[in-house]
Amino acid sequence: MNKFLFLFLVIPVFGWSQNFNYTKIEELDKTRYENKDYYEVKNYTKKKLKKKEVKNIIFLIGDGMGVSQVYAGLVANRGNLYLRTMPVSGFNKTNASDNLITDSAAGATAFSIGEKTHNGAIGVDKNDVPKKTILELAEENGMSTGLVATSGITHATPASFIAHQPERGMYEEIALDFLNTDIDVFIGGARNHFNKRKDGRNLLMELEVKGYDVVESMDSLKYAKGEKVAALVAEDQPDPYLHGRGEMLKEASEFAIKKLKKNKNGFFLMIEGSQIDWGGHDNHVPYIVTEMMDFDRTIGEVLKFAAKDGETLVVVTADHETGGFSVTGGDIAAGIVEGKFTGGSHTAVMVPIFAYGPKAELFSGIIENTDIFYKFKEALGL
Repeated sequence: MNKFLFLFLVIPVFGWSQNFNYTKIEELDKTRYENKDYYEVKNYTKKKLKKKEVKNIIFLIGDGMGVSQVYAGLVANRGNLYLRTMPVSGFNKTNASDNLITDSAAGATAFSIGEKTHNGAIGVDKNDVPKKTILELAEENGMSTGLVATSGITHATPASFIAHQPERGMYEEIALDFLNTDIDVFIGGARNHFNKRKDGRNLLMELEVKGYDVVESMDSLKYAKGEKVAALVAEDQPDPYLHGRGEMLKEASEFAIKKLKKNKNGFFLMIEGSQIDWGGHDNHVPYIVTEMMDFDRTIGEVLKFAAKDGETLVVVTADHETGGFSVTGGDIAAGIVEGKFTGGSHTAVMVPIFAYGPKAELFSGIIENTDIFYKFKEALGL
């Protein structure tokens, strides 16, 4: 997510993210974080997989997650992450069609349609022509599909898998695109783009007519029993982990997997750790580290499922790096991270990619971000 959008998130005068307590974040030392919340990492991936065919794909995107963001999380968790247990790794090149530095829209669209596009584009090529996304192709082949994010569900990364708009800021148009698909589960914020619209439509009611269980909080998610679920759990943006979001990402991902795995044809699920990026824009080490570890704990739950299932390909990467973040000091034994930044925007550096499961070897080496789309198609035999 770009610097422009982040400014909307941090300046209350614009009315965004009203649930955030910015004073709390600003009271922290932005250059240093000492982790008091160490968690144990279990190596689920040591289990030898017997099946070689892919039935399901779980694609996890750490928005703004470069190598330093990963390493900061590893240091803070005293030398270990679930990411470290994934046996295949490489890098993806992130440039957009019109700029060496991508935004989240062009970066995620490259993943979803297999083409480089201009910054700001959602599910369209560089000429603004809509293209079928990997999620839509999965639907056409009888698979279940889902999206989970710690941002608004209409924000650039999740939107790029389901919507087709020339500009990422067309939030109400993006929300309408959700009604034009058969996506089974989506969980995130931005309820206001569905029920407080300029056109007067209440898309929450329209989703119910389409057969969705519509819920408006994580607490009520467990009561959603329908085959299709639309969980818009924040009016605007979910809180940062530092402000008490809790285990939303892990719990939402577990819920989505439980729903989607019922399909004998398999499923495609995209999960975004959205706010790693926002910490980078704010040059805020504690924000980055806590979001990174939250994302990694979710990866752990996904790997636990995939190891037991045996037919699930798990791929983890980023759309770009944010902030030019560098780990400049700290202490692994004490979980202390110190860092500095080159700026508040995205950078052009390659970002890491990790894979586990059948066909994981497709994701090693240095690849283009667009290659991920084609490797997913190959893995699924589409």
